[in-house]
Order: sequence, then C-alpha cells, then structure tokens
Amino acid sequence: MTPILELRNLRGGYGTIDVLHGVNLKLEAGQVHALLGPNGAGKTTTLAVCSGQIIPSAGQLLISGREVNGVSSDSLARAGVCLVPEGRGIFPNLSVTENLRMFTHAGTSFSDIQDRSFAQFPRLKERRKQIAGTMSGGEQQMLAMARALAVNPALLLLDELSMGLAPLIVEELYERVAELASQGISILVVEQFAQAVLGISDIASIMLHGRITRTGPPAEIAEELTEAYLGGTTETSHA
Repeated sequence: MTPILELRNLRGGYGTIDVLHGVNLKLEAGQVHALLGPNGAGKTTTLAVCSGQIIPSAGQLLISGREVNGVSSDSLARAGVCLVPEGRGIFPNLSVTENLRMFTHAGTSFSDIQDRSFAQFPRLKERRKQIAGTMSGGEQQMLAMARALAVNPALLLLDELSMGLAPLIVEELYERVAELASQGISILVVEQFAQAVLGISDIASIMLHGRITRTGPPAEIAEELTEAYLGGTTETSHA
C-alpha cells in the first residue's frame, strides 16, 4: 500500500541553513511511528516540514503518494494533516468549551467536536467550564489533542507530548494515542524520551544531526539507544 507519509532524501531548515540532511522516512496507514533523538537532532523541524510550515529545499514530501512540496499548512490541514505542537497551542484565557468552539473554523459543527472531544477525553467534559490555562499540563495536552482531532485527521503529528508531564499522565496520553491508531489514524510521534512512546509504537527511528540513522522494530531500537542518543538509557530516560 502507498504510505500515508513519505520523506525522500528530504532537506530543509530555516533560511539558507538546512537542518535536515537527506531524511528518508515512511509512515504506513494506521501506524504509530516514533521519531527519537536528542534536542537539536531535527525532529521538530521534520514535523514542521510534514505540516507545511517549512518548504523543503530539496527532496520530496509525499502525502498518500502525492508530492506536496510547497503546499500550505492550511491546505494540508484541510487534507487531514494535523500537528499538535510542543507547548500545546491552546487558548489559555478561554474555557475548555470556548476552546472547542474555536476549532469549528475547519467546518466541523460544534456539537460534533464537543461530542468527539468528550468521548476521547472524559476529563475535558468535567472541566468544560474551566479556563484552559488553569488546568493541569496533562489536561491542557488533552485539549490540544482534541483540537487536532476536531478535523478528523488522517495523519496526526505529535511533538513531545511528554514534555513537563508526570509519568502517569504521559502513560494515559499515550494510551489515547494507541486508541487513535487503532481507529485508523496514522501517527508520527516526536519524542526525546524513548520509554514514553516505544511501548505503543509499531516502528521507530533514531534521528541525529538531521539524519535518520536507524529505523526498525521498537524493541530493537530500544536496545540501541545509549547515552550518545538520549542522554540516558531507556530504563532511566523518563522518570
């Protein structure tokens, strides 16, 4: 089958400086693909290219077999590509319900968005009148994911879900990610901490210095992660 997402010898970055140096990556339909590596490896830049925020300087970005180099992030979002950025990207001064109402800009009805969000994240229903910025970090991350799911995406791009969150909350969030994949959504997850995501991934890649250095089954990748990659072993990298 044609991959949902494919990067072929892709280069890109900021201005005239390339951060990515010939990246090759495939994401099959319904897969969870973990992209692992230290800070500065190029993981977030990869997601920025995949979501249309950065135009590749060379190589190809393909969505469902179609080259989309230069296609705007808005157009990709309407085509089902949705990014949950690091830092969550919610409206902190609005309530949960008001945040959900803001997500109707893509054309989905408010009632559908609310029903879907509360079904996926029951805690948001309990917090529906609460100002989003006063919620816990985990609850804010749930709201950010609900925003992404509002457009019923085919491809979900997740950037550092675990950032600043307690391990139990991270585990809960990744259980939701696994459920989304079981519903047919293809998911590319960027993580610095391998332990957080490898358990629910179908395939994993290690990125260093703007290149994919290894791709394989999560168990094999876990064995290869050393302090040179993540600053600690997979047993201790996420506490």
